[in-house]
Amino acid sequence: MNTGKKSIVVTGSSGFVGSQLVPRLLAAGHRLLLVGRSPDDLLEAYPNVSVCNYEELAEKGQGYDILVHLAGLNSGNALDEETTRKVNIDLPVSVAHSASEAGIPIMVYRSSTHAIDNDRDSIYVRSKREAIKQLEAIEGIEIRTVYLPLVYGDNWTDRFSFLNSLPKMIAWPLFYAMAALKPTCHIETFAKFIVNGASKEPLILSDRQTNNWFYSGIMRMVDMLFAIAVLVLLGWLLVLVWLLIRVGSPGPGIFAQPRIGREGKEFICYKFRTMQQDTPQKGTHEVSISSVTRIGKFLRKTKIDELPQIINIFRNELSLIGPRPCLPVQEELIEERRSRGVLDIKPGISGLAQINDIDMSDPLRLAIWDAKYLALRSVMLDLKIALATVRGHGQGDKTSDRLD
Repeated sequence: MNTGKKSIVVTGSSGFVGSQLVPRLLAAGHRLLLVGRSPDDLLEAYPNVSVCNYEELAEKGQGYDILVHLAGLNSGNALDEETTRKVNIDLPVSVAHSASEAGIPIMVYRSSTHAIDNDRDSIYVRSKREAIKQLEAIEGIEIRTVYLPLVYGDNWTDRFSFLNSLPKMIAWPLFYAMAALKPTCHIETFAKFIVNGASKEPLILSDRQTNNWFYSGIMRMVDMLFAIAVLVLLGWLLVLVWLLIRVGSPGPGIFAQPRIGREGKEFICYKFRTMQQDTPQKGTHEVSISSVTRIGKFLRKTKIDELPQIINIFRNELSLIGPRPCLPVQEELIEERRSRGVLDIKPGISGLAQINDIDMSDPLRLAIWDAKYLALRSVMLDLKIALATVRGHGQGDKTSDRLD
């Protein structure tokens, strides 16, 4: 980690994440104070490192730059509500008050991506959500919530723990194959955030499937199979729709428009034309509803207008799932996406924001949701988005209600 040395308080250093994090922070030269219920055990694991119990934190923590709270029960534990509340809610709140009393300006609270999954509801998830709510109300200290998926480092835990017994040349490829299904986060990513942590808004940290060839290969294969299937099975429909558009209103059947793709580069996106010829090049939410043709309304509702984008899939400019590509004139959205790393990946025909009815009329909110997808993307999430799209969730960018 290339940064200035920090003074860091760490709770829960005896857990798996702590056991991966603390040695990295020490190796980078940072001054640590380890807090736990048994300081003697911490000293045995980390000789020559300052330790204390929770009752001593307000005094011993004075002069430190940041506190990282890792202690807590995880979803793999057998949980009862009373114990869970004490460990996952009361403890972090108490730690935050002690840190504030010690004058520590920042507390990093490690939560779980389970807590932002609306489909999950368990004692563990509820405790994480309640802890965040109570921490945000504490004054005198800045709380930075970090949502982490499964964390790994030099070895693995939880459902990946069996990999520890395998030769590395077998374990790592197998890990990446499994990691394509669900998001993961290397401990070094978390360590860099702690030291550099400039983000004040809740943040999801993950590997983002970067350099995971299993994920890239699987999704590219799915894209190609979809495009070939549309061409072979629905070729007749493509021709019929093209004819109906040409007969229904003046202008071409296929609408070609520049869009912003991966790395901010422009590409030509192809769709069936759903608006009157010479409609201004604006975001759909800025265009009058009267500009939409009669057949265009049906095509947009059924998403048939998207089918010509198989051309972009064949050209590897577009994926089935990803952030919706915007127009070059939508500069605010482009910059918001760029600042969050969203432009590092290919755009898609459908995406997480779209199925949640978030369109381009709110660039900041859309970019935040796109960044959420970037952090959580996996084969399983992409499948979930695809199924939601088929079931009719999200109708794309809405046209303006203006009739002019």
